[in-house]
Amino acid sequence: MKERNFVEFRKEGEYTISMDFSTSNLVLEYGPIFLKLLLAMLLGLALGLERTFAGKMAGMRTYALMSLGSCVLIIISDAIALRYVSLNFDPLRMAAGIVMGVGFLCGGLIVFRHEHLVGMTTAAGLWIAVAIGIAVGYGFYALAILTTLFTLFILSFLWKVEERFEKIGE
Repeated sequence: MKERNFVEFRKEGEYTISMDFSTSNLVLEYGPIFLKLLLAMLLGLALGLERTFAGKMAGMRTYALMSLGSCVLIIISDAIALRYVSLNFDPLRMAAGIVMGVGFLCGGLIVFRHEHLVGMTTAAGLWIAVAIGIAVGYGFYALAILTTLFTLFILSFLWKVEERFEKIGE
């Protein structure tokens, strides 16, 4: 019978990754990963709900998907970093790639329409949704929740304040 060589990695009590070097199998315990994905989705959904109430094109599904997608990529990055410990792998490169790719996507949302710049808030909102997903992916739950609350404040309350200043300026 072949002897199995297991190595187990723990990420600060969040989830366990076991590596069987005899078969090169990577085993993840999915319970906490499920909770990360759920939290990222719900926080993105909260931002998208506000945007839906504001009548914007990018709504609940878009924001939830952006936050969830970035969280998934960070979880994958963490798992790969643990699997290939002997390689020089920097898991922050994934976060940098996500931010750069989303910046490119959001740049396409910003357009001039009848001498007015539109899409800036949507682009910024999607960018922050991705940042929230990254925070959840790395396990910074309080940071992600606080950022969501601040973003909701900015998108909802400050929108009303901004409208009042625009009326005064007219």
